[in-house]
Amino acid sequence: MKGIFAIMLAALLTDNFVLSKFMGICPFLGVSRKASSSLGMGAAVTFVMVCASVVTYPIYHFILDPLGITYLRTIAFILIIALFVQLVETALRKLMPPLYNALGVYLPLITTNCAVLGLTILNIDNEYTFGQSVINAFFSGIGFLMVLLIFSGVRSRVEEADVPATFKGVPATLIAAAILSLSFLGFSGLGN
Repeated sequence: MKGIFAIMLAALLTDNFVLSKFMGICPFLGVSRKASSSLGMGAAVTFVMVCASVVTYPIYHFILDPLGITYLRTIAFILIIALFVQLVETALRKLMPPLYNALGVYLPLITTNCAVLGLTILNIDNEYTFGQSVINAFFSGIGFLMVLLIFSGVRSRVEEADVPATFKGVPATLIAAAILSLSFLGFSGLGN
């Protein structure tokens, strides 16, 4: 069993979903142009990760596993994630229309964000307890948010930089993402 601090550290740095597991790349590249939209997307993903973990853990352990239908976990988890994404989407549309418009198509794509689904499945595969699952979900979401915010700053610098025409836009963005990913590789020794 992993300790709480080890789970927190791994979720934030060493096993970061975006930079170590390469999950959630679509919103990472699509929403990270501005810090405000990065913050909104990161908060929405964190909320969905925590809520999905809180609900999927008992469904798996008290319904799917005892009935011997664990093969349905992916479908069940996607339905649960979709429910929470709808909740977030409705709340943002009513309470924060500018953020809702800024996130655009990426907001409903949280449903198919492999980081959220991957988290719920990894919590079970790692045999985390309920508390460990929730802590892992929260800090994985915070790690996602942190990377989006860092990359929004990097992207603003890259867009202002004088780069050759062939590297402008997507190529420069992907190179910057690779360098950021390499910088997080330096944290890999912390988890051992």
